[in-house]
Amino acid sequence: MKGFDMFGVVKEIGVDDEGLTTFYKDHFTYPLYKDDGLVFYNDFFGKRSIFLFTTCNPFKLYSGYKKMSKRLSEKKLEGNMVGEGIVQGGIIIFDKYGKARYAYEEETGKELDMEDIVASLKALQSDE
Repeated sequence: MKGFDMFGVVKEIGVDDEGLTTFYKDHFTYPLYKDDGLVFYNDFFGKRSIFLFTTCNPFKLYSGYKKMSKRLSEKKLEGNMVGEGIVQGGIIIFDKYGKARYAYEEETGKELDMEDIVASLKALQSDE
C-alpha cells in the first residue's frame, strides 16, 4: 500500500545467517533490524512461546504439522531446526508518528489474516 514502509525485526543473528539471508533475498526484501534485548518481542507479544499454544494430543500435533508443511511447501519456504525456534512474534503497525496502533500475534502454522492487516492500514490512512 502506498504511504507505508515495512521493515523486519529479528531476534538473533550468528545462529542461522544462511537461512536469514535466503529469507531476505527470496521472500522479504525489506530492511531487517536486530532486536537487541527482545524489546519488540517482549513489549508487543509478551514473551510468547509456541509451547503455550500447542496441544498434547499427538494426532492434533501431527495434523497441524502436516498442514503447516503443505502450506510452507506451496509457498516454497523451507523450515529448519536451527536457532531456538520457540519465541513467537507477529506484525506491528505504526502510525506516521511512530506510535504502535495495531499488533497481530503469530500463530504457529497459521496464515496471517491479511484482510485484518489491510483493514488496519486503511484505517490509518483514513485517520490522516
